[in-house]
Amino acid sequence: MIQVTNSIALDEAELQESFIRASGPGGQNVNKVESAVQLRFDVRNSPSLPEDVKARLERIAGKRLTNEGVLIITAQRFRTQERNREDAVGRLVELIRQATERPKTRRPTRPTLASKKRRLEAKGRRSDIKKGRTAKPVFD
Repeated sequence: MIQVTNSIALDEAELQESFIRASGPGGQNVNKVESAVQLRFDVRNSPSLPEDVKARLERIAGKRLTNEGVLIITAQRFRTQERNREDAVGRLVELIRQATERPKTRRPTRPTLASKKRRLEAKGRRSDIKKGRTAKPVFD
């Protein structure tokens, strides 16, 4: 079990790992060793997550989420499979923790009397500037 929060824990059977060749420099070894990890987690069919967390996680995941609702995380920062595996799981846990935080609801506020006065004074000043630009008629 992977503990995400006090109330949410993921079963390791829900995660699918596959190892791929990492891109970037590495000399002769780079074409032989599959050290990068591709972690797949089915968000929509996960029994471990509540519905509201699933919805927020899908929104947060962005382009890492497939059309079927599978979250794909690729980790290739380190040179060993084990470190890349830990990195991928850590990034998944961090994403789920972000999804557990409920966004604050916005309460509409009214402008203060002072801000209304400031706005009207600024409008008046701007109006005076523009009035000064008009051509004055010349009488002979």
